[in-house]
Amino acid sequence: MALEAFFLPANPGQRFALLHWPDSAGELSGAVVFVPPFAEELNKSRRMVALQARAMAAAGYAVLQIDLLGCGDSSGDLGDASWEAWLADVELACAWLQQRTRAPLWLWGHRTGCLLANEAANRMQCAVDLLFWQPVLVGKQYLQQFLRLKLAAELAGGEGRGVMEALRQQLRQGQSVEVAGYMLPATVAGGLEKAELLLPHRSGRVEWIEISSRPDAGLSPAAVARLTQWQAAGQEARGRVVNGPVFWQTSEITECNALLQASLLAMQQAPAP
Repeated sequence: MALEAFFLPANPGQRFALLHWPDSAGELSGAVVFVPPFAEELNKSRRMVALQARAMAAAGYAVLQIDLLGCGDSSGDLGDASWEAWLADVELACAWLQQRTRAPLWLWGHRTGCLLANEAANRMQCAVDLLFWQPVLVGKQYLQQFLRLKLAAELAGGEGRGVMEALRQQLRQGQSVEVAGYMLPATVAGGLEKAELLLPHRSGRVEWIEISSRPDAGLSPAAVARLTQWQAAGQEARGRVVNGPVFWQTSEITECNALLQASLLAMQQAPAP
C-alpha cells in the first residue's frame, strides 16, 4: 500500500489530504472519500479511521482522507469554516479522486460526517455509494447536545443560568461561540441545525453500521425506522450492528476491530438483486 500526504489546492487556501493507494496494479475495487466528524469526535476517531483506510487499501480501494476548512492541518481556523464550505471540500475531494480513477465512488462518513456525505452525494450527478458509521440523523439535536457541553462547564462553575439562551443568541447574531475548547462559528452551526439524514441519491446504496458496547444490541429504533423508510422508497440500504467500544466518546483512544471487518464486508457484498 502506498501512502501519500499532500495539500490539495482549494478556495480559500489548501486542504491537507492523505491518499491510501493499493499496491496491486489491477483494477480498483472502489474510490473512497472519508468525511470526518466534528470537534473532539474527530480527534478520538483518527486512529480508527487510519486503520480502516489501510484495511480498505489492502482490499483494493483507493482512500482519500481530507481535513476540512479550519480543521487539522488545512488552511484557516475553525472560526473561518461554514457548512457550505465543508460541502464544497467534500465535492472537491471527490472530483480530485475521480480524475485519477473511474472506480465506483464511495463517501464514507462518521457521525456528523454522514450528514455532509449524504448532502454532498445528493448534489452530485454521478453514482455514489455511502458507508455510514454511527450516523447523526438530525443536526439540530446534535447541536443541542454539543452546546450542552458549555452549559455543563458553566454549571460546574456556578454560572449556568441563561447560558444556553445566550449561546443561541450569539449564534443568531452571527457570532462564534467557544464550546469545550472549540470555536463554533454561526456559519457551521446554522448549516448543522438544518441538516438531516434524508433519502440519499438513489443511484447508489447505503451501508449503515452502528457500534454498541452491548453484545446483544440491535440497530437503534431510529435507524430501523429510517432504513425501512428508505427501502420502501426504493433505496438500496442495509444496516448492521457490531460490538465494541464507542471509540469517539471514550476518554482514551480505543479500537473496534469488529467495525473494521464489518465495513469491508458491507462494501464487498453485492447489492440485493
